[in-house]
Amino acid sequence: MDKKIREPLFHLVKRDNLPRSKRVLIRMGAIVLALLLCALLTALTTGINPIEVFGSIVSGAFGSTRKMWITFQDLSVLLLISLALTPAFTMRFWNIGGEGQVLVGGLATAACMICLEGKVPSAVIIILSVISSVLAGALWGFIPAVCKARWNTNETLMTLMMNYIATQLVSFFIIVWEVPKGSGKIGIINQNSHAGWMPSLFGSKYMLCIAVSLAVMIFLYIYLRYSKHGYEIQVVGESENTARYVGIKVSKVIIRTMLLSGALCGLAGLLLVGSINHTITTTIAGGQGFTAVLVSWMAKFNPFTMIFSAFLIIFMKRGAGEIATTFGLNQSFADILTGMILFFIIGCEFFINYRIKRSEKHESKGEEAC
Repeated sequence: MDKKIREPLFHLVKRDNLPRSKRVLIRMGAIVLALLLCALLTALTTGINPIEVFGSIVSGAFGSTRKMWITFQDLSVLLLISLALTPAFTMRFWNIGGEGQVLVGGLATAACMICLEGKVPSAVIIILSVISSVLAGALWGFIPAVCKARWNTNETLMTLMMNYIATQLVSFFIIVWEVPKGSGKIGIINQNSHAGWMPSLFGSKYMLCIAVSLAVMIFLYIYLRYSKHGYEIQVVGESENTARYVGIKVSKVIIRTMLLSGALCGLAGLLLVGSINHTITTTIAGGQGFTAVLVSWMAKFNPFTMIFSAFLIIFMKRGAGEIATTFGLNQSFADILTGMILFFIIGCEFFINYRIKRSEKHESKGEEAC
């Protein structure tokens, strides 16, 4: 006896492109719901006025001029790394190695600053730092790209493993360069001479990172939208078979794109070491190579839209630290609030792309009953 297959009551239907206004309303609604849930959780678990908590988030990001500049500086670094990963993701090459590419770029910069101090002028060190950091990042992107292009290896695993290699390389050279010996850290590089330190821009030490990230954003937008290389990246991302059919050399596009992606990550490493921290550690990237994946996906690989998704991440990160300091709460509680808000924002994309529809069979039964 044949068993009847029960049709589900509801099923998912792919939406047509929603109007921009509806997409904005869905995202705004998700943020409002997230804030309400965070307020409820805060009131129930801590007894603190949620409005004060939200106020401290804003204060953490913009409470003073210095805090504001640090927020914009952190935003620019995260934006730069997100932009660096975007060409690879547009090509559907899952580059999870941004963290390692940033680390080797920073390591190359630190090597120039430490090894060349007192031997050549500071300007020469800066030029060599720029070249070496870009080349180091490009090399770290080139290795998994070649493996993918020639032997079709899994790029996710390859780029992820390259992160661990980069971390161990940095650990090795920290021991080689440690000051004082046995401390396990380098400290501020060239603290007295400032040799190799990146110059300030418009009289502000924060402006260089901001200017570089904005320049890269404009460059990538033009590169991806209006150049031949950008067109080839789009076609390979849509279908490698189609790309080969129209005469595009897929392996060449993969290698070229990953060279660009790695080079831009190396540039972020240069800024972290030569302009912001003036030292090198295994955690100098702060996990931003992974956070940048989220930023790029949230922005749908649009370089200009990434400003808003990167700002949201940095705003919540800075605010989370302020919550922990102001109210004496565990840092984990602040991270919980941040995670809840991001969960709602990412989750709302489901309702933008799909809608829940009642099965036609159940709809017809409902009409008959009426």
